[in-house]
Amino acid sequence: MTEQLRVAIAGLGTVGAGVIRLLDANGALIARRAGRPIEIVAVSARDRAKDRGVDLSRFDWVDDTASLAADPRADVVVELVGGADGPALTLTRAALANGKSVVTANKAMIAHHGLELARAAEGRGVALKFEAAVAGGVPVIKGLREGAAANEIGHVYGILNGTCNFILSKMEAEGRDFAEVLDEAQRLGFAEADPSFDIDGVDAAHKLSILASFAFGTRPAFSDVAITGVRHVLAADIAEAATLGYRVRLVGVAEAGKNGLFQRVHPHLVPLDHPLAHVTGSLNAVVAEGNFVGRLFFQGRGAGDGPTASAVVADLIDIARGEFGPPYAEPAEALAQQPAAPTGERRGRAYLRLMVADKVGVLAEIAAAMRDAGVSIERLMQRGANADGSVLVAIVTHEGPERAVAASLERLRGSPSLVGEPMWMHILES
Repeated sequence: MTEQLRVAIAGLGTVGAGVIRLLDANGALIARRAGRPIEIVAVSARDRAKDRGVDLSRFDWVDDTASLAADPRADVVVELVGGADGPALTLTRAALANGKSVVTANKAMIAHHGLELARAAEGRGVALKFEAAVAGGVPVIKGLREGAAANEIGHVYGILNGTCNFILSKMEAEGRDFAEVLDEAQRLGFAEADPSFDIDGVDAAHKLSILASFAFGTRPAFSDVAITGVRHVLAADIAEAATLGYRVRLVGVAEAGKNGLFQRVHPHLVPLDHPLAHVTGSLNAVVAEGNFVGRLFFQGRGAGDGPTASAVVADLIDIARGEFGPPYAEPAEALAQQPAAPTGERRGRAYLRLMVADKVGVLAEIAAAMRDAGVSIERLMQRGANADGSVLVAIVTHEGPERAVAASLERLRGSPSLVGEPMWMHILES
């Protein structure tokens, strides 16, 4: 074996400690597969005294995390600090500028600054790798970049946030409301104290924008992702979906076409015969459709110390082997700059849920708004009155343009018959 690959780790949270444990447990195996040993030479984090469950005394502790960028002992900096900007971005920029390869699990940073960082890495002839930024230990980036490299990808979509999937599948299994299940998810560690990034769809959108770049050879465009989270999904929505033969999942969808790049994270009704309907708990899953390989389905744990550390070390093994290459599989300058695709003419079926006053004429008002907007109703269900006197009306539309559904809801906006905001979920076709 040749000289070891020397690694500096910035950030010793769950993932950083997991990387150390993984290298300790599988070091000999990793060295054989990498062709040389991978050795940690320095670590840095905010709290030196914190017990992380691993022996840090054998590593050089560096108080100034930013100094790792110029540390002559390190070949690679592993950035696990987190955050789109701030210390993580400063460290990554400096490390690349100093000719060091970087491995990161930082989806927010890559979603916002990936193109800039890819250019910097290519300019210095070093690696920038971020397998762990999407779906944790699920090797979906490697799958698209390497396994499906010969294919034109038609679209890529999937369940990209384990917190949301845990909540929705728990609501489905137990008939409980969102707020109650979110509280349980926080107690169990599946949700952060402030879960906004997860339940509002931002985390999934970061991942989707990264996947879209790999799938379609386009520049990252996080700002063009249309995002709707799950905090307004009711237990009643999930029950209605079940009666119709669907399950509710937060799905990110991306497609590239002649009208531009379409990217959306939104709650969907997923038919029971689709593999995404059977992804439960905190698992992630990604589907990619290749023109020669067909449907590819990736599933696994999308977070946690073990899966994410596994992805980080897999990237280190690639670097140890000398597998650098462009971070996005194509040179940064070759990535196409696509406009955001308009959604109005996209066709599909929709589920609409409205909470309405229990009075005569409400259904006629809804039906008239749908008719005038050009929406054809496939099915309409009305449930009994709730304690506050409101009634749930659920509608499934026939296939049609999204602009018509949007217009129908706009016609109903401000109506005294409506109690609260309507819920619009797209129906994922098999």
